[in-house]
Amino acid sequence: MELKTTFSDPRRRNLAILAALALASVLLAVLALDRRAAEVAPKYPPQTFFPGLSGRLGEVTRIHIESKKDGTFDVAFVPMKGWVLPGRSNYPASFEEVRKTLRSLADLQTVEPKTARPDWFHYVDLEAPPKGEGVLISLRGDRDRVLASLIVGKNEDVGGDSDSVALFVRKPGETQSWLASSPFAPQASPSDWLRKNVVDVDRSRIQEVDVRPPAGAAYTVRRDKPSDADFALTPVPRGREVSDPGSPDGVASAIADFSFTDVRPAVDFDFDDQSWHTVTRTFDGLIVSADVVKQGADTWARVYADAVPGKPDAAREAHDINADAQGWAYKLSAYKGTQFTTPVDGLLKPRTSAKAGK
Repeated sequence: MELKTTFSDPRRRNLAILAALALASVLLAVLALDRRAAEVAPKYPPQTFFPGLSGRLGEVTRIHIESKKDGTFDVAFVPMKGWVLPGRSNYPASFEEVRKTLRSLADLQTVEPKTARPDWFHYVDLEAPPKGEGVLISLRGDRDRVLASLIVGKNEDVGGDSDSVALFVRKPGETQSWLASSPFAPQASPSDWLRKNVVDVDRSRIQEVDVRPPAGAAYTVRRDKPSDADFALTPVPRGREVSDPGSPDGVASAIADFSFTDVRPAVDFDFDDQSWHTVTRTFDGLIVSADVVKQGADTWARVYADAVPGKPDAAREAHDINADAQGWAYKLSAYKGTQFTTPVDGLLKPRTSAKAGK
C-alpha cells in the first residue's frame, strides 16, 4: 500500500526516480574509477634485472663493450694503474664513467616486458652487434667470468620528474626484451671512457699565446690585464688590419677547455717536423706548450707544462699536467684543431688590390 501511495504521488515518484538516478550515477562513477585505477596500476611490479649484482661489483675487473658504430673495446682494472683502456695503450679511463656504468647495471629495474619476437628487435635496436644496432655490455671478473651481460637498445622518454632513463634491453641468448629503468644510459664510444681532465686552464687566466707555425710568420696574441675582453695581435703585418677585434680570441683560447676525442702514444707521431708550436702563459705563472701536427684529416697534439720561477702553485699545476700528459698525443676536434693551427693571415682582413676602387 505504501509503495502504491508513493508512485501515485507525483512528487514522491519524482523524488524516488531522482534518487535512483543519483545512486546509479554514483555506482557508475565508482566503476569508472576502479577501471581507471586498474588501467594505470602497474601490471608488472619492478624487479632487479641482475639480482645480486650490487653485492658483486667489487669482483668486476673488465667491462666489455661491442657496437656496430664504435666497434669492440674493453675497460679493464690493472693493479697499480687503476681502470684503463687496453686498446688505447692502457690510457687511464674515466673513473666516473666506470662508477656510473657499474651502478646503472646493478640498479637496473624492469618496467614491463616487451616483444619476444626476434624479427621485431630492429624496431628498438636490440639486434646484437656487430650486425645489429644494439650495444652489448658485459661485466666480467677473474678468468673472464661473466657477472652480467645485456644488450641495450633505444631510449624512451617516460616523462615525469624522474632522472632515470628508460631503456629497451634484453639478455644475450634470450628473446624476451624489457623496458627497464636505469640511472643513466651506458656509453658505447671509447671517447666517452677516456679520462679528459688533462689540462684545465680557464680563459680568464690567460695572458698571452705565442704561435710558431711550421711555415709562415710567427705571432703573439696578448692582453695586458684579465679584465681586457679581447686579445690583441702582435705584430700586425704592415698594411694589414685584424678582421675583427675579437678574431685573436679563438687562438688565445686554444688551451682553454682542452678536449680531445682519442689518444695514442706520442711516439707514433713526428712532432719535431712540420708541427705547430704554441706557448700559453697565464697571469699567475703557468706555462703550457703544445706541439700540433696534422695526419691526414686529423689533428693531434702533445702538451707539456712549466712555471715561472717563484710561483709554487703554478709549479704544482705544471707537475700535475705533465704527470697526466707525458707520453701521450691527443686527437683534437676539428674546431679545437683550428684554434691551434690558425695562420696569422686567418686573423686579418683580406689584402686589397692596389687597383681596387679605381
